Amino acid sequence: MTTTRLSARAAIASVTDPGSFAELPAPHRDSAPDGPLTWAGYDDSRARAAARTGEEESVVTGTALIGGRQAAVISFEFGFLGGSLGERTGDRLEAAYAHAREHRLPLVSLIATGGSRMQEGMLALTQLQRVARQSVLTRAAGLPQIAVLRDPTTGGGWATLGAGADVVLALPGAQVGFAGSRVRPADADPAAYTAEGQYAAGHVDAVVPAAELPATLADWLRLLASPRSAQPVEPPAALSDVPPPAGGWDAVRQARHPDRPRAEAYLDAYFALRLPLSGDRAGGTDPGMLCGFGLREGRAVAYAAQCGTATRPAGYRTAARVIRLADRLGIPVLTLVDTPGAANDAAAEHAGAGAAIADTFAAVAAAGVPVTTLLIGEGGSGGALALAAPGNTWVTPDSYFSVIAPELAAAILKRPPSEAPATADQLRIRPQDLVDLGVARGVVGSA
Repeated sequence: MTTTRLSARAAIASVTDPGSFAELPAPHRDSAPDGPLTWAGYDDSRARAAARTGEEESVVTGTALIGGRQAAVISFEFGFLGGSLGERTGDRLEAAYAHAREHRLPLVSLIATGGSRMQEGMLALTQLQRVARQSVLTRAAGLPQIAVLRDPTTGGGWATLGAGADVVLALPGAQVGFAGSRVRPADADPAAYTAEGQYAAGHVDAVVPAAELPATLADWLRLLASPRSAQPVEPPAALSDVPPPAGGWDAVRQARHPDRPRAEAYLDAYFALRLPLSGDRAGGTDPGMLCGFGLREGRAVAYAAQCGTATRPAGYRTAARVIRLADRLGIPVLTLVDTPGAANDAAAEHAGAGAAIADTFAAVAAAGVPVTTLLIGEGGSGGALALAAPGNTWVTPDSYFSVIAPELAAAILKRPPSEAPATADQLRIRPQDLVDLGVARGVVGSA
């Protein structure tokens, strides 16, 4: 099964429950002969497109069940003038967004478009403003928007319905990019304009094979439709049964032990279903920061988890994106802290490490939903603290939190490296110290 070159209705049928699609009525619009620009032959082009596709416009809209859950659905018909956006397209898209808001439905867009329609000139281009406005209103209403990028997704369709969605899924091999194949530089790297290239650059959350797309969409709708909790989620149980460290340096050695459980193990043990979100939407990804949404005892929880590496700016921006999305959707957040510190190389500085960390601090501070934090390993300075919930941070027995790594603290204090262990004791970085200092609420026990 593939939706890359399916018709609009076949694409809908490929991901929705059989017989559940109900089409929305198309808004009426009077049009002058050959359109608003009196473009010679435009009416004939539309008539041929209608005869070829059986559609009156480049989008089909309606509602359908996906995995038993109701959603508003938009599907582009690429066979109708390349799925281009004109005034009538804008009318249908606006009506679909309005219907989603009126009936409190998530919106799923199956996109295949070359962009704005040349035969309608600037009036076609301004449809992007209409779509952007509808997306903003839907976002403000607390309703999720999921985009599926079919082949091709280019121009204004990518820059509004696609890249502007909360969750962006793409089909393998789909052409995805703002510049279509006829307008990009001749020497441009073609890989940059693919679903895989956009995923690597942090603009797509997942590349999903067509055969897996129905189940993936059903999982997302199941998760996003699940009950929300107004209370903070409980922290995960510790996955290692170790005694409290005797000294600060013991805490450091336990946290740095290669066999200590990491974020992936904690997330797998905590969630019954976990769906990842990837990328900072600014050209970067960080495999050392796992983000997404999961189901915990039937309730939706967002997560951002450090994996024990030096966190890159893209990791912080991804975490901030997910925390803000969770806040808008009313979903509580779990963060797992585990980093020796933020990446501090020249590339990280060029990528805006300070600004990215500041943005994460701000996202946590501004969240109206409860945030729960568990320190599962190393808590290295501000790069770790940025993800920590003030007043609701917990720690595992094999963790430590420090103003900076003890070795670096010793260097700042002009002490020899041999004094790093003594410095660790002075810093009071053990889990039990953190509780005594009021930095942590408690040390979690094992399951």
